[in-house]
Amino acid sequence: MEKVKKYNIEYEKPKVTLLQESGLGVAEIAARTCYDSFENSENESIKNAMQKMDRDAINSIENSQLLSNLAWVHHHHSIIEHATLSFLVEGTSRGVLQEHARHRLQAISVRSTRYTMSSVINAFVASTTLGIESQESFKFFLEKLLNLNLFVITDPEYLTIEIRAIYDKLVFQYKRDSDFILNAVAKSSLPFIEEHKESAEELFRALESGKKKRNVGDAFKHIVSDNWKVDMVITFNIRSLKNYFELRASGAAWFQIQWLAQEMKRVTPLKYLRLISKEHKGV
Repeated sequence: MEKVKKYNIEYEKPKVTLLQESGLGVAEIAARTCYDSFENSENESIKNAMQKMDRDAINSIENSQLLSNLAWVHHHHSIIEHATLSFLVEGTSRGVLQEHARHRLQAISVRSTRYTMSSVINAFVASTTLGIESQESFKFFLEKLLNLNLFVITDPEYLTIEIRAIYDKLVFQYKRDSDFILNAVAKSSLPFIEEHKESAEELFRALESGKKKRNVGDAFKHIVSDNWKVDMVITFNIRSLKNYFELRASGAAWFQIQWLAQEMKRVTPLKYLRLISKEHKGV
């Protein structure tokens, strides 16, 4: 993934992959249904849709004059809600996820911290064999988390501060919660703790190879910050995508969500951009 500097801090930009596109055909059929004007379409598959429904041809059309007129002349955008795009987003931040939640007309599925942070907790449990709060314990924890590539900000000095805060939160909870280990480790992995109590590295490897505890994030989700990386799949209809690009690809938006919007726009096929982006209108 591309790394860039902002405010003299190094960040990693997100990666976006277009997973699926519904095509323009359904949107034009929706419009033609409103006006009963199938015979006026320049696309043969639409013109003949009521007599012979060729779905492959309908979903592969590249342009629609009616949709263009409705979008740019009449500003009748509800029709283009019938066209959708799905994106895989890798490596954006929880801060961006929070911003995404403000865009209500989208479907979103996000990598869960509850189910996917076992390696972090395993690293901490293993580090306790070196003496809780010792410098050796933190150094071990820091090394393991740096290898996990968990954060959008990648500046080493900043990450030391970030990971130190996570470590300190876990130490605080470790001291307060008599059931910390039971909350952190799957029951089948508990014997590893006694078996490898002399070696943090061996204990970490054993915990990693053992069964992952379900919902480990229920007890420890509080340790993460807005810098924590998330992956997600998002699906927009292109009317909502138009609104998203207008608000989030502009210079007024927070730079991290600008990066994501720009990457999403980059992988959005031209046939959709013609209907929702002024810079691509008429291209």
